[in-house]
Amino acid sequence: MAKKRVGLMGGTFDPIHYGHLVTAESARTKFGLDQVIFIPCGDPPHKDKGKVSPAAQRLMMVTLATITNSYFHVSDVEIRREGYSYTYDTVEYFHKHYRGSCELFFITGADAIRSIYSWKNMELLMERCFFIAATRPGFNLEEWERQEQLPLNLWQRIHFMAIPALAISSTDIRSRVGKGEAIKYLLPREVEAYIGKQGLYKAVNNE
Repeated sequence: MAKKRVGLMGGTFDPIHYGHLVTAESARTKFGLDQVIFIPCGDPPHKDKGKVSPAAQRLMMVTLATITNSYFHVSDVEIRREGYSYTYDTVEYFHKHYRGSCELFFITGADAIRSIYSWKNMELLMERCFFIAATRPGFNLEEWERQEQLPLNLWQRIHFMAIPALAISSTDIRSRVGKGEAIKYLLPREVEAYIGKQGLYKAVNNE
């Protein structure tokens, strides 16, 4: 019997938007994933903590955005974890949770993969899961490949997937809200309503 395939999609999700959702659904259908688990980060080591919205609010936005898709699930494992959140710790958690019975696919952006050398326990991490790297329009994969020096056995565990909707960004949405500009059609209306109700990003300074 083939192993169950589980997608893990980590991120700040501040806020979650259609680029994230299209990426998750595209990965699910292209790689035959049985489910995709969205994992909002707790304290991301690469972010300025003071500029990230409270975890509870980001968790709620992810829940609102994914509730209508039965293949999508949400985990608060990183939010509950004390200290910084590292991809390795999260993948190891799910590896133990499923007792190695599932193939894990970590879904992230191709830009993030560029810094994979600096990730905690990088080689062990890449043995634990496959990576699905979503690319934005204009991403030059051939140039990227020439610059990378990953061993072949690890390189083969990264799959690239072009997603036009990744032109949408959380940074742009926060900036638009701060400037009083429209964000409709960039993210689910439930998330848009929640942002308005909570008064999120009103004082955002992206300069």
